[in-house]
Amino acid sequence: MTLDITSFIVERGGDPEVIKESQRKRGDSVELVDEVIAMYKRWVEAQFEANQVKKQINAVQKEITAKRKAKEPADEFVAEKTKLEAQVAEMEKAAAEEERIMRAKAGTIGNLVNKEVPVSQTEDDNKVLRTWHPDGPNAQVEKKTDILAHHEVMIRLGAFDTERGSKVAGHRGFFLTDDGVDLNQALINYGLDFLRKREYKKIQPPFFMRKDAMAKTAQLDQFDEELYKVSGDGEDKYLIATSEQPISAFHSEELFDQPEKQLPLKYAGYSTCFRKEAGAAGRDTWGIFRVHQFEKIEQFCITQPEHSWDMFNHMVENAEAFYQSLKIPYQVVAIVSGALNLAASQKYDLEALVPVPGCIQGTGFV
Repeated sequence: MTLDITSFIVERGGDPEVIKESQRKRGDSVELVDEVIAMYKRWVEAQFEANQVKKQINAVQKEITAKRKAKEPADEFVAEKTKLEAQVAEMEKAAAEEERIMRAKAGTIGNLVNKEVPVSQTEDDNKVLRTWHPDGPNAQVEKKTDILAHHEVMIRLGAFDTERGSKVAGHRGFFLTDDGVDLNQALINYGLDFLRKREYKKIQPPFFMRKDAMAKTAQLDQFDEELYKVSGDGEDKYLIATSEQPISAFHSEELFDQPEKQLPLKYAGYSTCFRKEAGAAGRDTWGIFRVHQFEKIEQFCITQPEHSWDMFNHMVENAEAFYQSLKIPYQVVAIVSGALNLAASQKYDLEALVPVPGCIQGTGFV
């Protein structure tokens, strides 16, 4: 659930019209907001009715106590209390189910779209904000036809083997070998050290999560389209698609009661990631782009709400500095509102610009 339920309710200080406008920008249902509000009212009414019956129980209990003090029969009142308690139990069960449905419905409504996000339903309208080139602001990445693609270079170096990888692991499987292993490990270590110097705490999470924990951080459509399920021990678990998922649950059910002292928390997450998707048909189908298993370094930060956009900009600056340290030309792209996932309020892609024709790689995002 991305939005607090009170943000839907005017009487609780919320503004449903703001949520509706955000839904319009996403191209999602506005009617969902009204449905959540109606469910909230039914839930509150159900709680009120249950509390009224509890008051009746308290009144009956006083009668029982008075009768017993007077050493008079109280059987009639005891029977009435038992009946009322059963009634309350059913009412509370119904209220809990109403709340569950309400929160599930609210969970299908996305975070509020930031005013700076380009409003569109097609990624053709993604906006390039800026570019960077190690040779200066006027330098361009020239596309060359006489240059080897990354997979051709790696084959010549004996750095990976996709033929045997596919034989063993199926579509998009691969082995890293010799220099390929060294390069992968070097980039991982460099990335972690890069963030450590910027006061990030390194963290390596579990590679799988319980379903209830994953459901709090992944959209429902990801379960079947993106996530691998692991069955066993009577409980299904899901392989993570990014270290962001388990790190987001790291402090679950914890309270930061002194946020001005405890926050921000900055984590450099490192994990192997597992994803079913292999990209759009005919796109990046060669080499080791859009594979099912890969390693990734993730920035994950927790801060006070009023400092969130400062932290967003800090994370973008870190990502750009990392590219620049490797002298990789890139462009920063603002993603349109219709392509944001439910949790995102704004998203930037950092796309590496490479000289191979038809190839731009979105190797980082914030």
